[in-house]
Amino acid sequence: MNIFVCYDRCGTCKKAEAFLQEHAVPYEKRPIKEQNPTAEELRTWWQMSGLPLRKFFNTSGLLYKDLKLKEKLPEMTEEEMLALLSTDGMLVKRPLLIREEKVLVGFRPEEWEKELQG
Repeated sequence: MNIFVCYDRCGTCKKAEAFLQEHAVPYEKRPIKEQNPTAEELRTWWQMSGLPLRKFFNTSGLLYKDLKLKEKLPEMTEEEMLALLSTDGMLVKRPLLIREEKVLVGFRPEEWEKELQG
């Protein structure tokens, strides 16, 4: 089963959910603010994504800016980043689509289309 990790007040998440519904993709919805990903989940998803860990940060979020993470991230270890991400779902880039063998981070319709066809 696909897991769709989202924030209901996020416009991009709404577009991604509409995309999933239009393409009849079954999914289980998981609200990121209420069910914050654990460090272990994030580690697994990061490894499945093939992306640099910094791509999991919501760089446009207020918390990211308040914590001055743009300056701090380059000095942090991966373990420190995972621990920080697991403290608050609002730090995590969304939406996330967790599939059996791949994790999609953020919503890019072309990428999602390609993944769902593959």
